[in-house]
Amino acid sequence: MRYVPFVLVAAGLLAGAPALPAAAITNGSADGNAHPEVGALVADRPHSDGTWTYCTGTLVSPTVFLTAAHCGEKGQKTARVTFDSQYRPGGVLHDGRYIPDPRFKDESDLHDMAVVVFDKPVTGIRPAQLPAPGLLDRLKAEGELARFTPVGYGSLAPRKKAHEEVYEYTDTRRQATISYKGMSPRWLDLSLASKSDGSTCFGDSGGPNFLGGPDSHLLVATSISGADDACKGTNYDYRLDSPSARKFLGRYVTLPSVKATTDDRA
Repeated sequence: MRYVPFVLVAAGLLAGAPALPAAAITNGSADGNAHPEVGALVADRPHSDGTWTYCTGTLVSPTVFLTAAHCGEKGQKTARVTFDSQYRPGGVLHDGRYIPDPRFKDESDLHDMAVVVFDKPVTGIRPAQLPAPGLLDRLKAEGELARFTPVGYGSLAPRKKAHEEVYEYTDTRRQATISYKGMSPRWLDLSLASKSDGSTCFGDSGGPNFLGGPDSHLLVATSISGADDACKGTNYDYRLDSPSARKFLGRYVTLPSVKATTDDRA
């Protein structure tokens, strides 16, 4: 299944499809090898359009892949992940245990986090950096929150057909830049403030928002939802520097405890 978090899309938008769509980067470009730590969850069988991926996520340690809890089926225990920039059947897949945050409930957007713990370490890919506690609050106070880079495997910009949004998936990792709008204790709100900005769409769920430009690997929030079906409105992203997120993540990875404001690999 492809997943829709907050914004529910009527099943009729994908005529003949057995399930609702997940989301992708719009007004962006192919990521290529810029963010090899970003991967996608791969379904056991192809969707009606022939594609396979259904959500995005990020390698945060050699054995841990971070994504969204709403990406999983009820009772799901395992998942398959690709790190190919464009997934094709027969590509390398990494199998692992799928573990959602036990606090997550389907009827709520809170605690929308999950990890895939791989059976074997992923080699040849450097994991993303995670933020120190309260990093975004400090940067906001210093007036340094401006641009972010979302990455994902979701739909291209949807097109209108008979007053409905039609989504196109390519199983390809893409990136865009997007601007800071606002923040709350758990959420980071990002918006298309300039013509050069892009957005996330169905299929990008669980994917990263890196702090700064396209060379950044500092993962500060995960894509959860958007304000509209056209994937042009505000993005709502789950902060990873919050006590709530760190409580779950700290069970699986070693989290930074010192102030970090830049990505030393950028």
